[in-house]
Amino acid sequence: MPLVSVVTPVYNGEKYLVECIEGVLAQTYKNWEYIVINNCSTDKTLEIACNYAQHDDRIRVVSNSQFVGSTENHNTAFRLISEKSRYCKVVSADDYLFPECIEKLVAVAEGNSRAAIIGSYAIDTKGVRWIGLPPDKSVFDGREVCRLYLLGSIDAFGVPTTVLYRSALVRSRDPFYPGSLPNADIAACLISLADTDFAFVHQILSYERIHSEAINAGLRELNAFLIDRIQFLREYGPTYLKQEEIENRREELLRELYRYLAVSFVHLRGKQFWNYYRERLDAIGYSVSGLRMAGAVCMKLADLSLNPKQTLEKILGRLRSRQHRHAMKRNECLSCANRIPRHIALQ
Repeated sequence: MPLVSVVTPVYNGEKYLVECIEGVLAQTYKNWEYIVINNCSTDKTLEIACNYAQHDDRIRVVSNSQFVGSTENHNTAFRLISEKSRYCKVVSADDYLFPECIEKLVAVAEGNSRAAIIGSYAIDTKGVRWIGLPPDKSVFDGREVCRLYLLGSIDAFGVPTTVLYRSALVRSRDPFYPGSLPNADIAACLISLADTDFAFVHQILSYERIHSEAINAGLRELNAFLIDRIQFLREYGPTYLKQEEIENRREELLRELYRYLAVSFVHLRGKQFWNYYRERLDAIGYSVSGLRMAGAVCMKLADLSLNPKQTLEKILGRLRSRQHRHAMKRNECLSCANRIPRHIALQ
């Protein structure tokens, strides 16, 4: 049984960390080390992790001397894996593994020496995270999988909790996750699969928790994954696609982008939203065309005018949602006020 290095980079994860660690302890596969990287947490994260480490010598807790970004915290974890480990498994602090997860992933990896990354399904509150690969096949040419992703035929390679990396691959680059954006795990796959294979276990082996505090919750709200695809097409398209494919796919993504921006304009998205898009697009060498944006907005307004009933329902729905959020905030404020000791409140 080859050694598997399991890593959990975490910041203020006390709410879900116990369940995450218990998921690792419950694995049917037993030859692992577990490294928890505490990123200067201000809650009980360190206390929880250290308590488990005291009772199981396979668990090691490391605390950063200063706070770093999420991607850098993952790279810190990768640098700490044992030189003897054959595989590396990330488990996000708010996710957890089902008992057979590591055993199933390692079995496929051991049977396919060219497979550098092994993926699997995850389930969340909305259902199964479906990648889109054909279920009758478990090993895929890495270049072909990257082509499928860049062309929009599959939905990425999974999230970090769903995949297993060969440790030799992780050690071959420093940093393993390039850049500083949350999409760095996908970039690592696009780099690594140029000359290796991608294997896949067609089973649900982990639970991905969707909650408001998660990093990807904000990204979903901003539809950041659309810009990720534009960025990756620009950076990695020449490696995997023909020029004609790149141009056709770029136009598809830009049409989708302008439709989304037009909807956001009509819905009066705030300054933070527009600043995010401006900064991300500037960083990858794109700028919003005023003419194209105006055309997309006009088309959206025309569509709304042709469906007045649906438009009115959407407006009323947004107003009710806004009122509900305000009521929730007001109740939270009242609740907090009621918890303040009287002698402090009077001051």
